[in-house]
Order: sequence, then structure tokens, then C-alpha cells
Amino acid sequence: MRNDLILRVIAKLLIPFIALFALYVQFHGDFGPGGGFQAGVILAASVIFYALIFGLDDARKVVPEPVVESMMAIGVLLYAGVGVAGLLLGGHYLDYFVLDPDPVHGQERGIFWVEAGVLITVSGVMLKIFYMFADRGRADDA
Repeated sequence: MRNDLILRVIAKLLIPFIALFALYVQFHGDFGPGGGFQAGVILAASVIFYALIFGLDDARKVVPEPVVESMMAIGVLLYAGVGVAGLLLGGHYLDYFVLDPDPVHGQERGIFWVEAGVLITVSGVMLKIFYMFADRGRADDA
């Protein structure tokens, strides 16, 4: 599909909107359906779509393997860090109320950071799975 001009142009137009929609789902998840998991899958799908149109090697230049592996670790650490912060501030693990003097704002902050951790982890895991499956046939062809 590398030489198909129409697909390349449409992909260049759609991918930013797909990533923007992932952010919408992320930030709207506090108030309705959506959140970190769904946004992470949509964000990873935009990179996978890029790889399908422009090739796996170009996708790896955009989101390299070390970045993907770091995303998996950083997301889990962010999620766990919110829980540990609750413990250190005198609450229970993942107790958001202690994250701010106003319990409502603490709840909002805690949910935001937990959902951000989920988004980063899910995107990283989805891309890692895609890269691993995409590499399966390449070693035999070389």
C-alpha cells in the first residue's frame, strides 16, 4: 500500500483526527462512557493504521520499540504511584480523597492520573503486541 497515493493522503488526513478522538475519549471518560482503556486502544489503532499504510519500518521510526516498552512501564508506575500517594497522604491505596484538601478535587485528580496511566499502558501493550506479530513473518523472509 506504500505506493497507493489515495490511501496515503487519506491516512495523513485521518490519523490526526483519530489521535484527537482518543484524547476526547480520554478526557470525556470522567463524565461518560470512555476512559483510559478505550482511549489507549484508539491511540494504538492510529499507529497501527499508520503502519499498515506506510509500512512497519516507518511506524517504528514514529514510535520506536524502546518508547513502546517504556510506555508500558511508565503507565503502570503512574497508576501505582497514585495509589502510593494516597497511602503516603494518610488514606488507603487509590484513595483519591486525600490528594487535595478539597475531596472533590482530589477525586478528580486521582481519576485523571489513573486514567492517564491506563491510557499509556494500554497503548504501549497494544503496540508491542502488534510489533511482535508483525515481526513473526519477517525473520523467515530475510
